[in-house]
Amino acid sequence: MIKAVIFDLDGVITDTAEYHYQGWKKMSDEENLNFNREINEQLRGVSRVQSLKIILNYNNKKLSEDKMKELTERKNRYYKEFLKNITEKDYLPGAKEVVIELKKRGIKTAIASASKNAKPVIKSLKGNDLFDFIADGYSVENTKPAPDLFLFASKNLAMKPEECVVIEDAQAGIEAALAGKMYAVGIGPVERVGSAHLRYDDTSKLDADEILSLDRK
Repeated sequence: MIKAVIFDLDGVITDTAEYHYQGWKKMSDEENLNFNREINEQLRGVSRVQSLKIILNYNNKKLSEDKMKELTERKNRYYKEFLKNITEKDYLPGAKEVVIELKKRGIKTAIASASKNAKPVIKSLKGNDLFDFIADGYSVENTKPAPDLFLFASKNLAMKPEECVVIEDAQAGIEAALAGKMYAVGIGPVERVGSAHLRYDDTSKLDADEILSLDRK
């Protein structure tokens, strides 16, 4: 029986992707690194450090650990400045509604995001009461596609993996959910999240009945 639903944050609850892009773009321009929206797509669902490594690989460039730390911190400062614009009006269509519906049915809910800013984002959305637990970029060492973040969330919800559904918009996130032996719901195109047990084109299509019936299919 499904007893918990674990949500990714970016692209599922709210869309901070543009803020991430602007932060990476500003930093990359300052460092004369080639960065565009095509490269940005490869950063979906991965950690800050791994994102920088992808950008550096694209530019055939290697940097010291200290320099990489400085660049990721600089990007994060820019990102957090952009995040100040987020309000409770910035939930993606249908996202808040499905969380409320699940909670009405006694389903536990959690956030599991690779972002180290997940908690302040949820606070800005005035969403602390909607989620029983928040796992973020500080919670585990191994990020998606490793299942660690979702397993950490399920453990803190006191749920077995097979009792949990993960809702994700990134391929790495779907892979992580499946590796953790959880049900996976994908948001986005087939080529990105097609390996999920259930897929929706966008969050407005999310259906609590359909999600909670996954273990009966």
